[in-house]
Amino acid sequence: MANPYDRTTGEGGETQQIGRGDTPALTTNHGTPISDNQNSLRAGARGPTLLEDFILREKIFHFDHERIPERIVHARGSVAHGYFECTDPILELSRASLFSKKGKRTETIVRFSTVAGGAGSVDTPRDVRGFATKFYTDEGNWDLVGNNIPVFFIQDAIKFPDLVHSVKMEADRGFPQAASAHDTFWDFVSLMPETLHTVIWAMSDRGIPRSYRMMQGFGIHTFKLVNADGVESFVKFHWRPRLGTQSLVWDESAKLQGGDNDYHRRDLWEAIAAGNYPEYDLAIQSFDAELADSLPYDVLDATKIIPEEVVPLRVIGRMVLDRNPDNHFAENEQLAFLPSNVVPGIDFSDDPLLQGRLFSYLDTQKSRLGTTNFHQIPVNAPKCPYANMMRDGMMQTHVPKGRANYEPNSLDEAGEDPGPRPREDGFRTAPQPVAGEKLRVRAESFADHYSQPRLFWNSQTQNEQAHIASAITFELSKVGLDHIRLRVLSQLRNVDEGLAGRVAKGLAMDLPKAAVPARPAIDLAPSDALSIQKHWNATLKGRKVGILFDEGSDKAALDALIGAIEKAGGTPFTIAPKVGGLGLAGGRMKADGQLAGSPSWLFDAVALVLTDAAAKRLAADSAAVGFVADAFAHLKAIGHDEGAKPLADRAGVKPDKGVVNLADLPKAATLRYWDREANLRDLA
Repeated sequence: MANPYDRTTGEGGETQQIGRGDTPALTTNHGTPISDNQNSLRAGARGPTLLEDFILREKIFHFDHERIPERIVHARGSVAHGYFECTDPILELSRASLFSKKGKRTETIVRFSTVAGGAGSVDTPRDVRGFATKFYTDEGNWDLVGNNIPVFFIQDAIKFPDLVHSVKMEADRGFPQAASAHDTFWDFVSLMPETLHTVIWAMSDRGIPRSYRMMQGFGIHTFKLVNADGVESFVKFHWRPRLGTQSLVWDESAKLQGGDNDYHRRDLWEAIAAGNYPEYDLAIQSFDAELADSLPYDVLDATKIIPEEVVPLRVIGRMVLDRNPDNHFAENEQLAFLPSNVVPGIDFSDDPLLQGRLFSYLDTQKSRLGTTNFHQIPVNAPKCPYANMMRDGMMQTHVPKGRANYEPNSLDEAGEDPGPRPREDGFRTAPQPVAGEKLRVRAESFADHYSQPRLFWNSQTQNEQAHIASAITFELSKVGLDHIRLRVLSQLRNVDEGLAGRVAKGLAMDLPKAAVPARPAIDLAPSDALSIQKHWNATLKGRKVGILFDEGSDKAALDALIGAIEKAGGTPFTIAPKVGGLGLAGGRMKADGQLAGSPSWLFDAVALVLTDAAAKRLAADSAAVGFVADAFAHLKAIGHDEGAKPLADRAGVKPDKGVVNLADLPKAATLRYWDREANLRDLA
């Protein structure tokens, strides 16, 4: 088949495919031919997106209404209530009231979610995770709608429907669900090199977090802060979990999809119910236009980060999640976030992805919740007084009085209530000059798609690099079209030759020529802050230890271990072949879980408190052998004394720093043992 289009590269390095000959024209739903499907209409190459862009609005409008009633993306989520406490006021940067006074508390609700899967999918696939926070401030609601990865796949919102269509279930067959390892996603990636930075993050351990409690969050975009004098600065928002950032290993995450497809949801709920409230620091990177202009990348490009070594983080507050929802539907399914919800002191930049999101979310919520009055649903309603001239609409629950439903009016002169009015201290958009032609184009400063993926790769440990290479190899092994694999490999060569070579070897393919970059990559200084393993928080707080015992086990040893785990801040969970009371040396004990239903995937470390006879008996039980073998394969600490050795030997446990006696387990359980991995499985 002859190629039906000419492929070119735009000013920002984006792929353009222009039809020729008899190629059908791409049109709007009303038949208007489209000349550029890659870029929104904006005022100047780096200017704001224009309301008149009917192509963007129609495309996003249609996309927002494609599914009813679950969210098109972020459909599977968990919520928790809490509060934000200001710890370092930033009045010099922002007039926002929630940042105005040390100790000031603001009620919040947070929704964590997966992106690609439907509401009935699973918690632990490799995916980007949503981290969306609604602040019920005394000046209205502020929605910080972000992810656990600080960059996004695309630079322009007009590409969002294409991205999501490519990663969702393939249109003809309806699968795979909640997975990116298939043809259409990687076809899109291979043709859109701007996606590579987020892809390499998602293929890292960031794509398989241990828990929502141990996951970072990012506002992604560059926003603005505005102080009381109208002075503005740029800002990026970061959530940092106080338990530290922790991940699963791939085999563990895959098994959890079958062992407990509610793993993250259950983990969050049980931690809050037990009083182990998740806490996060809110940090900002604030900088001025002069610094922004000095950087070798564009701060308006959502596919780029500013390393912490360039602009350090400043912690300005903490969030505590201390209450589970009362009703999943009312507080999760009906919870509506809008990036356009800001308060005085916070404003938008001209990031074209952010600009498109400001259009999209309001329309999405109308589609999902059925009414323009969705803001009256309790979970969405402001906690502060609010009033306007909007009336009626389906499911109106307020009962406005009087005739004042327009402004200006002079009804007060007749003794009637004239209603609310604008105020001098209300929200004011930060003034900025807007100049340039009205056009569809991406700024040349957006054209470097390889320097930051290279930065991320070079910032990882060798073990983390092996995980990334192995994840990409796995994903591409599920791609059935060789030309897509080859095109991805050609892109990876611009990130790192070693990475591309390892993936090619894992696929048994020859490396193609490197893709021609729109702008040559540059070497940026590595950032240790981008590595999970380099910043591992060695604590047992928030972690769970599975303790296997059986008839005849030493009750005193069990009690001592349970006490030591609890003293270190961990949660012990006892497991036995039978959950009823078992006779032990020194008493009886009931188990928290039954062996066959409590695999070691559910725990951060395991202990074996067994007699020699019990260990030999369990060595013939596949559930027991798998319990120990999986813990070892998943690089977890294993504590046991001499009596349990027959089971440990049968499971293939080899001595290393993570295999310890019972007394040393609480300390050993604070880590994973990455050095063990090279002896257990082939990594790319």
